[in-house]
Amino acid sequence: MTNAAPFPPPAEELVLLDRELTRLDARRGQLLARRAWLLAVLQPPAARPPRAWAGSGQARPAEWPPRAGAGPVRAAETSAPSAQNVLLALGGLLLTVAAVAFTLVGWGHMGIGGRSAVLAAVTAAALAVPLALLRRGLVATAESVAALGLALLMLDAFALHRVALPDTDAVAYTAGAAAVLAALWAVYGRLARTLRSPLPAAVVIAQLPLLLWSLTPGSALTPAWALLGTAVLDAAVAVRARGAGVRVTAAALASVTGGAALLLGGVRSLAADSPAGSAGPAALLTAAAAAALLTALSTARRSSAVAAALSAVGGLALLAGAGGTVRTALPDDWAAPGYLLCATALLGAVALPGIRGRAPRALSGGLAAASAAVHALALVSALPLLTLALTGPELLLPDAWSGASPDARDVLEGARAATVWSTAVVLALLTAVAAAASRPRPAALLHGWTTGGSPRAPLGPHGGGTGSTARDDAPRTAGGSGVPDGVRQRPDAAASTSHSPDAPDAADAAGVRRWRHGAASAAGALGWAALFLAPAAVGAGFAAAVAFQTLLTAAALAIAVRTTVIPAAVTALSCGLAGGASVAAFSLAARPATFAVLGALLALAAAASAVSRAPGALRAVLGCTAAVLASALLLAVGAAADLTPGATALLLLAVPAGTALLSARLGGGHPVGTPVECAGAAAGAAAVLLALGSAPMLALVLGLGGVIAAGTALRADRRRAAAPVAAVLWVLAAWARLYAWEVTAPEAYTLPVSIPALAVGLLRRRRDPSASSWTAYGPGLAVTLVPSLAVSWGDAHWARPLLLGLAALAVTLAGARLRLRAPLLIGGAVLALVALHELAPYVVQVVDALPRWLPPALAGLLLLAVGATYEQRLREARRVRESLGRMR
Repeated sequence: MTNAAPFPPPAEELVLLDRELTRLDARRGQLLARRAWLLAVLQPPAARPPRAWAGSGQARPAEWPPRAGAGPVRAAETSAPSAQNVLLALGGLLLTVAAVAFTLVGWGHMGIGGRSAVLAAVTAAALAVPLALLRRGLVATAESVAALGLALLMLDAFALHRVALPDTDAVAYTAGAAAVLAALWAVYGRLARTLRSPLPAAVVIAQLPLLLWSLTPGSALTPAWALLGTAVLDAAVAVRARGAGVRVTAAALASVTGGAALLLGGVRSLAADSPAGSAGPAALLTAAAAAALLTALSTARRSSAVAAALSAVGGLALLAGAGGTVRTALPDDWAAPGYLLCATALLGAVALPGIRGRAPRALSGGLAAASAAVHALALVSALPLLTLALTGPELLLPDAWSGASPDARDVLEGARAATVWSTAVVLALLTAVAAAASRPRPAALLHGWTTGGSPRAPLGPHGGGTGSTARDDAPRTAGGSGVPDGVRQRPDAAASTSHSPDAPDAADAAGVRRWRHGAASAAGALGWAALFLAPAAVGAGFAAAVAFQTLLTAAALAIAVRTTVIPAAVTALSCGLAGGASVAAFSLAARPATFAVLGALLALAAAASAVSRAPGALRAVLGCTAAVLASALLLAVGAAADLTPGATALLLLAVPAGTALLSARLGGGHPVGTPVECAGAAAGAAAVLLALGSAPMLALVLGLGGVIAAGTALRADRRRAAAPVAAVLWVLAAWARLYAWEVTAPEAYTLPVSIPALAVGLLRRRRDPSASSWTAYGPGLAVTLVPSLAVSWGDAHWARPLLLGLAALAVTLAGARLRLRAPLLIGGAVLALVALHELAPYVVQVVDALPRWLPPALAGLLLLAVGATYEQRLREARRVRESLGRMR
């Protein structure tokens, strides 16, 4: 046994791969060029006929390889076949128009014998000429003449009715003529097999006889049955015919006529008001379902997708007929349960082992899809009442604690008991179906239908079945590993590309497991919805409804806490949150119920978040829910105690304080800590909003919020986020207090911000001398200087401009001394604006005292001076810019 050669380094292996890919690309380009040359030889361009070889009658092929630098050949705007087809179509159209004109206009100038002889001769010639043309290979011309022959046959039928059968009913005669014409044209198409148009044209003409016959007076055939019979004939042609054109035409027309028949049958079924009246539409829909299923059975081997679609249509038709009959036998509010029962029966029948083993998978899958569609429609019909039951209690908020105790049905805006019961029954039936689908064998069957694979049942110990291994005779490259020749494969890559016989079974097991989890989650949600409507269905009173829905919410939260299946936990938590919000709003009708429900929900959410085995995200949602419920409970306490909004805001600050303490107790790595803190911060923001009506109370709330944030900042993992929040809250608290004291001087508001900001900037500059002065000192200086400058421009006293000018001068000198750009520019700008404001009155007086010609003269002298020393001024400007650029 010899040792294998060592694997090349990654860089060398990459070079080998690039070389192999380049070689493959070059080879592909050569093959594509050769293919183009072969196509040019087989189909030479018609616009430029090839020249003959010298001494031979054969056409000279295109050059290979093509000459370098040869210019592109300009293609003709229209090809020869398309131009020929246009000419033939125009010629046939003109001949048809001439024949019509002869029949309608020139008919009265000849006797009966001459007229018959002319039409017979012309029609016979039009039908015989295509056969002769086909023998000469002129297919397109034969098609055009054959179309003319069809038009002449129609004119013959019209002439026969006008001359020989004028008393015959026009509709009945047209139906018979269409049937005869379709049969003759089908025979003609079989004789002239090379022609493409006769057989599709015969199929199109065959759509008229049954429909027209149903429209004749006294006909026992209805239009719906006529359309269905036509669709059946079209489907038979589509299944049995050989030509692609005939199959496509028949399939398209079968879709149209069959769809029209189903539409008429469905409308009549919905309009029926008695079992006897629904029998006719049910028979029609059942016959349509049988036809669709037989067609699907015939096409299952050709196309499973078409067979599945046809079986789904057949299943829907069957359910529409059966459900319509059941609907008429039930009260008006029980239509949805009637259809749902039929759909459940169909799904159960399809899942029976005897039917499942004999029917093709596409057929059973289509029927299951039809049943699933009806189940989905039943769920949609139940959603409005369920949504109203969940959101209806919010409509009672304006009448909170009014003393009235509404019952469970009052929130449904007058819905009838029968409607509530039918909706609950629909949800219960859907729950039963989803629970049955969560079992291993039905889940495997559903997985097989949806993926197109064979459902493996019975399942193995892990949910999978026995599978077949892949074929080992697939073409391979070097070493059988799928890697190009000359490139070695690493051991890990070989291991990943090696075939595992258990891979299909593992994929099937995972798919079945997903189906089981999804069906179980759906069953839980639907069952919860049915139970949530139970108080309204039985007309329970206020206390009983609140107690039952609270217990139902507790059960949903308990399932979310105990289960380890993530879809089930998410579903149970969603149901619990929706039910909790609804029952909490419903409990506002009475004060004791409000405190009882909010307290119970708070205890449930807190306990669920503490003991849950669910992932961290779900536990965080439970923790945030507990914080929200605590806030609601405190607001209810404030309202019950008749506290002012400001006092209620102080009470509400207990939530952020408690969440901060809880997060510190849990630690920074706990999944619940940070979300609960965010929920507490939201409660603190709500407290600030409540206190906006009173400035002193707002200052107190903001100050206490700053204390809570400062306490949070003591933690190392929260310092960076909480410390700025504490500073901002304290500054806002100081501003609120100053506003309460009616302080209007802007410096009182800005200096408490500027001084700490400048101190922070100084500390940053000491730690990082390369930091820009704009980030270190710019905000602190601007916060004070800019508002003071704005106020000083409207101040009539001299103290503020003087002090502001001195401060700006000091800042400017400090910036120049320390070579800091921000203090220099900000201080200089403020100083200049203050000086301009103070000197403006005197400048105006001086300008008024000067002669009118002096200002333009001074301006001209200034421009001359600047122009004469332009280069020097530019150098000075560059030096100033460079000096500023060297500053920090």
